[in-house]
Amino acid sequence: MKNLFPVLLPVRLLLVSILCFAISARASADQPQITQDQAEALVASLHPQEGQIVLQDGLATLHVPAGFRFFDGADSNTVLVKLWRNPPQPNPLGMLMPADASPLSENGWGVIITYESDGYVKDADAEKINYSKLLTEMQKDAESTNGKREQAGYPPIHLVGWAKTPHYDQATHKLYWAKELKFGQSTENTLNYDIRMLGRGGVLVLSAVATMAQLPIIEQATPGILSAIEFNPGRRYGDFNPKSDKVATYGLATLVAGGVAAKLGLFKGLWIALLAAKKFIIIGVVAIAASFRKLFKRKAPSSSEQST
Repeated sequence: MKNLFPVLLPVRLLLVSILCFAISARASADQPQITQDQAEALVASLHPQEGQIVLQDGLATLHVPAGFRFFDGADSNTVLVKLWRNPPQPNPLGMLMPADASPLSENGWGVIITYESDGYVKDADAEKINYSKLLTEMQKDAESTNGKREQAGYPPIHLVGWAKTPHYDQATHKLYWAKELKFGQSTENTLNYDIRMLGRGGVLVLSAVATMAQLPIIEQATPGILSAIEFNPGRRYGDFNPKSDKVATYGLATLVAGGVAAKLGLFKGLWIALLAAKKFIIIGVVAIAASFRKLFKRKAPSSSEQST
């Protein structure tokens, strides 16, 4: 199978990492610091929602799972930018958080929901991907950028391994996996849990991050989250029209590798690590992930390449 790892090019990853650092550092430096009282006031101003939520003008419907609350795009941006000190960025579709945890608490975690309208992602390579080999390549690329991260004053990032090996559900067209990350000398590793839902015109992206100790909690919540959100009729994977619809220039392997690479830029990029440390640091994932993947899109394979 040709071009399985087009996203995993060390030189490109290094250049993008440097670019991401420059963008994020400049944007975050412009943000005013806030006090604990101001942070608590911002939390009090949020409008948590429950029940049925229609996302992005009918794209998908979310039935907020029991024990969770939903924040719309504006409230999510308040959490991500003002409370968690991400660089300014477009509003996500929304965010799910446990109802019993404040955005400022150490045990809080959340799921950011975004949408990438890159087109229909073909899943023909689902059973051909060697995830062990993919992990090795990603680990090498992550390590290759640590020198630049440390020069910029950030701790090195190590991709320890899969916390959950990628799994693609052919029937529901949902892909999910988890990674274990180590930041510098931190004594507790960070968990990345990623869910991708394939649709007719793009991919719903659900990204959750916690500490490794919270893996059982995330795994317990995942089935409920997976079943809580669906594309609406006309926007579903099975509604694809090959005569008129756009086809994405990447496959499932790139969804896994590209998503990890973006989050392994120069930043911790994940809010649970930030909250546990009880301090604000520069993190830059949501604002740059979409543009990152565009740099790594490969040309659509020819019919002869698809058959190999």
